[in-house]
Amino acid sequence: MAMDFISSKTVVMFKIFVVALGFAQIALASLQVISGATWTASGKNQHVQAHGGGIINVGGTYYWVGENKLGGSAFQSINCYSSTDLVRWTFVGTPLTLQSSGDLGPNRVVERPKIIHNASTGQYVMWMHIDNPSYSEAKVGVATSSSVCGTYTYRGSFQPNGQQSRDIGLFQDTDGSAYLLTEDRANGVRIVRLSNDYLSVSSNVYLWSNLRYEAPAIIKRGSTYYMFASQQSGWSANDNKYCTATSLSGPWSAWANFADSGSNTYNSQTTFILPIGSNTVMYMGDRWLSSNLMASTYVWLPLTISGTSVHMSNLVNWIPNVSSGGAWTNGPTETTPEAESSANSLASGASVISCSGCSGTKAVGNIGGSSNGKLTFNGVSSSASTLTTIRIKYENGDSAQRYGKVTVNGASQTIAFVPSADGNTPGSSTLHVQLNSGSGNTVAFEGVNGGYAADVDRLMVPTT
Repeated sequence: MAMDFISSKTVVMFKIFVVALGFAQIALASLQVISGATWTASGKNQHVQAHGGGIINVGGTYYWVGENKLGGSAFQSINCYSSTDLVRWTFVGTPLTLQSSGDLGPNRVVERPKIIHNASTGQYVMWMHIDNPSYSEAKVGVATSSSVCGTYTYRGSFQPNGQQSRDIGLFQDTDGSAYLLTEDRANGVRIVRLSNDYLSVSSNVYLWSNLRYEAPAIIKRGSTYYMFASQQSGWSANDNKYCTATSLSGPWSAWANFADSGSNTYNSQTTFILPIGSNTVMYMGDRWLSSNLMASTYVWLPLTISGTSVHMSNLVNWIPNVSSGGAWTNGPTETTPEAESSANSLASGASVISCSGCSGTKAVGNIGGSSNGKLTFNGVSSSASTLTTIRIKYENGDSAQRYGKVTVNGASQTIAFVPSADGNTPGSSTLHVQLNSGSGNTVAFEGVNGGYAADVDRLMVPTT
């Protein structure tokens, strides 16, 4: 036989190649950032509550801090989440919590927390906007901790150099110096240098006089600084702007749009700009829902920077590729299995319902509840064994989150569904799962603790 002429060494090498190829397929990941979707964090199994936040990278782990809005606009806590891939987030803790009185007491405003690390003191330093409900105090607050997501010691509040401060940002330069970016509504937008220990301010660096902008953020690439900010339009989105300089003290270029003109920055407001490795810069924005702040979502998109030019396109899904240095790629092609398909299984009262805004004008409802209705997608296909992100298109007409137990190939997790725009306009929720190669995958939906899951319109399943 032909095999008699193949050496044993060749056979061994072939087997190694096959194993390696199989491992590569299994290791292949297409975890995606889905802007505007419900992002369920493990640990709490709720939509991430880190509004107005920022991210710090510590030893390859990203820590995201922001405002908890579960109970509305008044201060409840500053939350901290962690991730190694910028897609799957785990609730870690509450660095600052509600106190009985004072700046962190009931009915107080504590907004836009940002953290930087001081290498000289070994302390993590958090700055934030501190105010009363009428926004007449206009102060900054400072807190410190020896661990990035640990309990922070609140050190008090003040007006920087005696000037108003509302929306804030922080920037740490490559030489270790740090700067407060602050909206001084009476005068404009300021850059203020911090003291060497980052606990106070030292000197004003630059003022955009009479500029009606807010939500400032800075990033540096090479020798160029890029300043981003939002116009002032309350909770409503607008065309955010950017400008550039080779020195923080200016001169700064004219302000210009970086998203498509008239897009209102894809219905978002700047909160932070994050470098991912040496290849990608990510815009972080809040998509505010003023009528129900806990349901506000996040718009994260890669920025294209060429010289002093910055542009941002609106992507439904994209892959940050953190493990490979952050060279982002477009999201994969998808199949779109419908919930009401006859190939699926409905049990214990789950049923096909009308939904005028849904694909095919139908969805599956009555999932969960006292009878624990169940929907199972059968025959879900993938061309490779891969860790990936499925988009769940759903409807939730309530004012609170719904929760569903979602089981993929036997592995279960709880997924949150924030209220959708109305009972007939589907929202998206992200589901990060391991798919097997072939068409034998199953995705099942049930309720949690006797409650109803969202009505399911369809799935958006990556093919690779």
